[in-house]
Amino acid sequence: MAVAAQAIAELTALPDDAIAERIRAAKRALGDRLVVLAHHYQRNEVYRHADFTGDSLKLSRQAAGTEAEYIMFCGVHFMAEVADILTRPDQIVMIPDLAAGCSMADMANLANVARAWRELGEVIDVEADVTPATYINSAADLKAFCGSHGGIVCTSTNARKVFDWSFAQRPKVLFFPDQHLGRNTGYRMGIPLEQMVVWDYTQPRGGLTPEQIRDARVILWKGHCSVHQMFHPEQIDEFLAKYPDAQVISHPEASFEVCEKSHYVGSTEYIINTIANSAPGTRWLVGTELNLVNRLHEQFKGEGKAVHFMATTISMCSTMFRINPPQLLRALENLVDGNIVNQVRVAAHEAQPARLALERMFAVS
Repeated sequence: MAVAAQAIAELTALPDDAIAERIRAAKRALGDRLVVLAHHYQRNEVYRHADFTGDSLKLSRQAAGTEAEYIMFCGVHFMAEVADILTRPDQIVMIPDLAAGCSMADMANLANVARAWRELGEVIDVEADVTPATYINSAADLKAFCGSHGGIVCTSTNARKVFDWSFAQRPKVLFFPDQHLGRNTGYRMGIPLEQMVVWDYTQPRGGLTPEQIRDARVILWKGHCSVHQMFHPEQIDEFLAKYPDAQVISHPEASFEVCEKSHYVGSTEYIINTIANSAPGTRWLVGTELNLVNRLHEQFKGEGKAVHFMATTISMCSTMFRINPPQLLRALENLVDGNIVNQVRVAAHEAQPARLALERMFAVS
């Protein structure tokens, strides 16, 4: 680790243009053997080197469809895990920084979810009554848990379809790790808020009474996205008071109150497409990660569209922001030299049930 840190420190001292040119040179040297993926939330200095950009699942599926030997995922760890699960055994998935994680994903670990499953079983017939569903923003072992217990994975795009499928299997859904996506999805399906309870994994039996568990249709994990919790309904009120004709669009990881005040709610791809297809001169207030909002502002200002960031303070994905050009360069130049660094590999005993949960999602959506 000390050698790697020293190498990155030396690369960081180089001029930005020199780093960018060496990244391009490494990509040329590797040719079709390499594909670089970048999530929408990546900083522009990394994003511009990607062969594919998009949401995490879209990127994993695109990588699986290539003949590339090496897949460099500029995102966070759970995204690289999904890529490893979905790609061929001969494809090698890497990430420029293994420490690029996800604070939301970290809020639900296998030990706590397994304990919740056991404690729910003390009140209800959990295997007969509850479908476990995990947001794709979760570790591979939680996807495997869902696969092993008749459950499923969802994205912010297909969450409603996944909920429909889940209720067709069993009367209740245990949804983790993001309570906001679960609540916003359930409410738009007509489920009353009082039938969606929050499981606090720090409390015995989730802090719920047996009656609350029996009466609930959706059991929401006490988790959230640190980026999207920065948005508040008052920010929307203040903006619309100044620009009453503006449109508000938010990601469903934002709070229920923010989504209720928004004109549109959807995934990052949905946000991009909605703004792209809007009329020239439209003004937008956007509740999602800062790098994406800034990119949309630059992309569409030529059409007279004004794209504003919802929060009054900086709100970027700090863990994804860990990936920088020097780290990408180090990983690529090691590949040129025949050295694989920061490989992400999901063990077979987890990959198989995790793939099953993902395949259920693909069938549904």
